Amino acid sequence: MTSAFVFPGQGSQAVGMGKELSDSSATARAVFEEVNDALDQNLSALMFDGPIEDLTLTFNAQPALMAASIAVVRVLEAEFDVKMADVAAYTAGHSLGEYSALAAAGTLSLTDTAKLLKLRGEAMQRAVPVGVGAMAAIMGAEFSVVEEIADESSGDQVCDAANDNADGQVVISGHKQAVERAMELAKERGIKRAILLPVSAPFHCSLMQPAADEMAEALADATFNAPCVPIITNVSAKPQNDPDTLRDMLVEQITGRVRWRESVLKMGELGVGNLVELGTGKVLSGLVRRINREITGLSLQTMADIEAYAKEIK
Repeated sequence: MTSAFVFPGQGSQAVGMGKELSDSSATARAVFEEVNDALDQNLSALMFDGPIEDLTLTFNAQPALMAASIAVVRVLEAEFDVKMADVAAYTAGHSLGEYSALAAAGTLSLTDTAKLLKLRGEAMQRAVPVGVGAMAAIMGAEFSVVEEIADESSGDQVCDAANDNADGQVVISGHKQAVERAMELAKERGIKRAILLPVSAPFHCSLMQPAADEMAEALADATFNAPCVPIITNVSAKPQNDPDTLRDMLVEQITGRVRWRESVLKMGELGVGNLVELGTGKVLSGLVRRINREITGLSLQTMADIEAYAKEIK
């Protein structure tokens, strides 16, 4: 069965993430130490012990989630001789998870990825003052309906359909007042749930253009290698393996829509039957059931998860 490796995005962070793997594996510890050194910060202590308020800050959560994911990848490779290129035909990541996918595929070094994600989190926070923007999840409506509601609610402000996560799960992003108007309009149209999300900035909308400009400069200086397997990118929902294209896609991703539902559908079209989520949480392996029931989802977080997976595929 053809597999794809996928990597979680913001929201999956939790106190204790990566700790069991770090306690079990010198390989995992080396990943966390390299990220700590790259950032000149004891990020692993924050991951293992919290507090959650600090871990959830965008500029901490992004490199933390990546570090937890790459620790799983490296343990698979070093301790179980399971290399991504041998078992996965494609890879992808949700928002910041695309950086994890690029690091796992050898396109970016671990040190560069950590530094880029720290900067990405800081740039996103700087782009819009706290309280000006917001994001909300609109549950129980098709993407086209939510997109129409967002357009109608924007007025002279920004309200974009930012994340197409799964059938019936779409996230909107923009000015707080416009997002709140969209939530009211959704309720008026009989949509069952509209939930304001606890985020510090309106990601994946045009308000993030200052962050995109910052990241374009940083990414221009980073070394990009060809990935060992194609990356299904967020903004195209298609496989890409050209380093310069992948670099450009990361810039576009800051303001662009996360086409996760389309990405999973594309994986299905390409013959993927098993989606393996590496890192913290089970969001992506859970969403796959709502997108394509012919694809199975599996989450690898602990040493026991990794060991069971390695035995299964050999």
